[in-house]
Amino acid sequence: MTDPSILLTIAVLGGTGKEGKGLAYRWAKAGYRVLIGSRVEEKAITAASEIVELLDGAASIVGMTNLEAAQQANIVVLAVPYAAHRNTLESVKEALKGKLLVDVTVPLVPPKVTKVQMPAAGSAAQEAKQILGEGAEVAAAFQNISHEHLLQDEDIECDVLVTGTSKETRAEALKLVAATGLTGWDAGPIENSVVIEGLTSVLININKQYGSTHAGIKITGVPR
Repeated sequence: MTDPSILLTIAVLGGTGKEGKGLAYRWAKAGYRVLIGSRVEEKAITAASEIVELLDGAASIVGMTNLEAAQQANIVVLAVPYAAHRNTLESVKEALKGKLLVDVTVPLVPPKVTKVQMPAAGSAAQEAKQILGEGAEVAAAFQNISHEHLLQDEDIECDVLVTGTSKETRAEALKLVAATGLTGWDAGPIENSVVIEGLTSVLININKQYGSTHAGIKITGVPR
């Protein structure tokens, strides 16, 4: 039987960055067709080639512009710095109609990245929903995962909290979490993303205070 994952194409907008590139690597390894998106096509092509090399050529991954990637994908993952969040979404808005958007963005405001600073919408994920408009399917996930280990073939001692506009949306995002080899949890409606996004600044502060690079979270007390 054909693995259903190979029938899906995932676009990672901002896939040349560390987090996006790490997620793209994990999904390509799991058998998905992955499109790396970037404002600069050449950077996307280079990032895709690097991932193909890491997987010894056994991957379906291509680099292109953000718009082209969004147009060709079934599921779109947004992994850009917060400063590029709105502009990127507005540039691909039409291409996202009827598709699931998984927003990985954290509203960090340099230089005070250890301080929680949420946007007027409440969170980056809620802002994405506002930009995309009524009926948009938006999930938020992976905000608390350090990129340090995503490109490594090792287990990661960190869970993923997933919020979204509906239970069905969250269920689809949880499938993507499982494909990366991580444990995901349904963390409720998209309004809860304010807590999860804000937690990233707390983890960065912990890293800074205790000399680490990959502080994370783990859910306990619930059967896995």
